[in-house]
Amino acid sequence: MLNTGLPPLIAFAVTAGCGVWMIPMLRRFKIGQSIKADGPAWHMHKQGIPTMGGFLFMAGILAAVVACGFRGFLQGDWIPLLLFGFAAICSVVGIIDDINKIKNKRNQGITALQKLALQMAAAALMLAALRQMDVLRPSVHIPFTNLWFDMHWVPFLTLALLFIGGFVNAVNFTDGVDGLCSGVTFPIAVFFSILTAASQPGVSLFAGAVGGALLGFLLYNFNPAKVFMGDTGSLFLGGVVCALAFATGRPLVLLPVGLIYLIEIGSVVLQVGYFKLTKRRTGEGKRLFRMSPIHHHFEKLGWSERRIFWTASGVTAALCAVTYLWG
Repeated sequence: MLNTGLPPLIAFAVTAGCGVWMIPMLRRFKIGQSIKADGPAWHMHKQGIPTMGGFLFMAGILAAVVACGFRGFLQGDWIPLLLFGFAAICSVVGIIDDINKIKNKRNQGITALQKLALQMAAAALMLAALRQMDVLRPSVHIPFTNLWFDMHWVPFLTLALLFIGGFVNAVNFTDGVDGLCSGVTFPIAVFFSILTAASQPGVSLFAGAVGGALLGFLLYNFNPAKVFMGDTGSLFLGGVVCALAFATGRPLVLLPVGLIYLIEIGSVVLQVGYFKLTKRRTGEGKRLFRMSPIHHHFEKLGWSERRIFWTASGVTAALCAVTYLWG
């Protein structure tokens, strides 16, 4: 019960409680969202809505990890704090980015290269810690098969760094519609909590806390959103899903359960690549989608933010169920 029911409840209660006073504080200090001038015109009404709300669920997760993991800490199981720490380091990149956006009053913070370098450094620290704790193995499991590939440490760690950098940013791109990133990440957290409940109680505790905290955050982030998580929250969640995947020794499981993340970042890559290719060939760039990331494409097709939320969250929940049963 301690590792299944209590962490989500504590995380939910703390996150929901923090929102009562933190959102007015963010509004009072004018820590509001800036909307891109070239972004969706229908999002301009969101200008000034409090951002950096990721601190709400970060507080809830940390409270649950400390309260429910204390006995494990005394026995030497520091995994929940390690996972939180890695995600928090990823969040530092987002905090710096959000502060720059607020300071400069524009939806552009630090450069993509600076973000990636800091994320890679954080990933290297986490992988080193997991290896030191004898949790990480240079083996790769292929989802939906019984196949495992053993690798040498050097190529394994190199590919792991690239994988983490890509996925953290994919999660970041998913945060563009009210509640979307929270809604997609919630079933993934539940998936990892159930997957590790019997074999890795510390990992299960952390994943359960993430799920509970995200439900608490959705009280304020569901459309119409009263607060946005900002890069502070989306990069933290990117760190969360990567940390959970590597802690379980099955990083490639993110490919099926995190398909929505991949579609989001893939739509951006395809849009930019196709535009540059057609511009070089014809002198006039063309677009594959009406707007990217792809959630904006669906908005332009007439989908409401709530429809996008429920569709993406439902697809992810179904993928998690299928992967748990047969993956």
